[in-house]
Amino acid sequence: MLEVILLGTLAALAANVPFVSGRLFGVLRVADKHFGWQLLEWAVYYLAVGGIAWLLESRLATPHTQNWQFYVTTLAMFAVLSWPGFVWRFFWRKPGL
Repeated sequence: MLEVILLGTLAALAANVPFVSGRLFGVLRVADKHFGWQLLEWAVYYLAVGGIAWLLESRLATPHTQNWQFYVTTLAMFAVLSWPGFVWRFFWRKPGL
């Protein structure tokens, strides 16, 4: 149960990092981090969290094979988790901050 809570917390943090941080992957400084860079970073974080989830599942038993519906659902859930960071970046934040 603890793994599920930690994975959910990690997914929520990873979904918001591209919109909160001005650096690419938290390391590389980009002069103007436009939406394309944020979307790329968001996709990489989605794959990383999915890989961690797969590793946790493989520690317990043989990982269950998934169809495309599973990946579409998890992508939609990851998008919902990123909504607070997206709103903060593009709608709520005042220009110049």
